[in-house]
Amino acid sequence: MNTLTILGWTAFLSFLPISELRGGIPFAVARGIPWYWAYPFAVGINILVAPACWIFLSTLHKVFLKMAWYRGLFGRFVERTRVKLKTGVEKWGWLGVAAFVAVPLPVTGAWTGTLGAWVLGMGKGRTIAAVTLGVLTAGVIVTAVVLLGIRGLHFFIKKI
Repeated sequence: MNTLTILGWTAFLSFLPISELRGGIPFAVARGIPWYWAYPFAVGINILVAPACWIFLSTLHKVFLKMAWYRGLFGRFVERTRVKLKTGVEKWGWLGVAAFVAVPLPVTGAWTGTLGAWVLGMGKGRTIAAVTLGVLTAGVIVTAVVLLGIRGLHFFIKKI
């Protein structure tokens, strides 16, 4: 696989709601991209989630709400997100969203953080700042785990 293809897949994984940084950085490093290139690339792509999601929520969302299947699906998703984020955002404000996004676990990334901030009425600027801070932090955590994991594997592999 050439470098451009690897970066394309890294961008795809970093923007995808399921994997985000948790998929993009390990994929790039496993394919030979140095961590000091993988981190800023994957983080930069993942930061773009906040404005993209915000644009969707403020434009296309209104059109899609006219469709019953979307209204039902989105309503359930919004309610789950509201329950997960409400106490943290009420207590910590935009730093609560940043902390939520910074935890590199499933369903705690930039997509859910942006949606949660939007649902709870946080402004566009504060949302993007919070998600950016959270993504930067999550990227550091994921990169550290990837590098420590690689070092740990070398402990068990004997060179002949």
